[in-house]
Order: sequence, then C-alpha cells, then structure tokens
Amino acid sequence: MNATLTAILLLCCSNVFMTFAWYAHLKELNNRPWIIAALISWGIALFEYLLQVPANRIGYTVMNVGQLKILQEVISISVFVPFAAFYLKEPLKLDYLWAGLLLCGAVYFVFREKL
Repeated sequence: MNATLTAILLLCCSNVFMTFAWYAHLKELNNRPWIIAALISWGIALFEYLLQVPANRIGYTVMNVGQLKILQEVISISVFVPFAAFYLKEPLKLDYLWAGLLLCGAVYFVFREKL
C-alpha cells in the first residue's frame, strides 16, 4: 500500500477515536463528574495517538506539514458530521456543507502543485 493511502486510512481511524474521546462523554457520561469523563477520554485518546503519530510520519514522506494538516481537517469533518448526526442525534445543518466546501478549497490550494 502506498504512503498516501496508508496515511489517509490511519488518519481516518485516528479521527474516529478522537471524535469519541472529545464528544462521546457528552452523551454517555453527562451525569458523571467531569474528571471521570476526562480520564476516560484520555484513555480513548491514547489509541488515537497510536494511529495518528504513525499516520503523520508515513504521510510526511510524501506530503508537507500543511498538506497533512489540511488532510486531517477534511477527515475530521468527514468523521464528525456523521458522528454528530447519528450518535449524538444532532440535526444536520447546511453549515456543515459550507464548511466542507471551504475545506475542499483548502485541499485544492495545498495540493495544487501536485495536480
């Protein structure tokens, strides 16, 4: 598997863990003290880092840091929107679409030399 695809897959997996670490406690632990939620979130985030660090190291062999960051942001919103809608039962908003389109513009600008 090539480095770009490996980095993308690892970043997708890491973002799933990080989204759960950052937001699942709002639904699952909302009646527990914040410190409990923080400790559980840190435990989940450990798995995110075990995927994110190799993803960035592999990705950095074929992309620059700006490209990696924009790629991560696109993946982040691609994971967050379904999570918010299906897991947290938040209403889908047109603003998510606009944010996604703006991120597509960011992708164009950071990757245009490779196009």
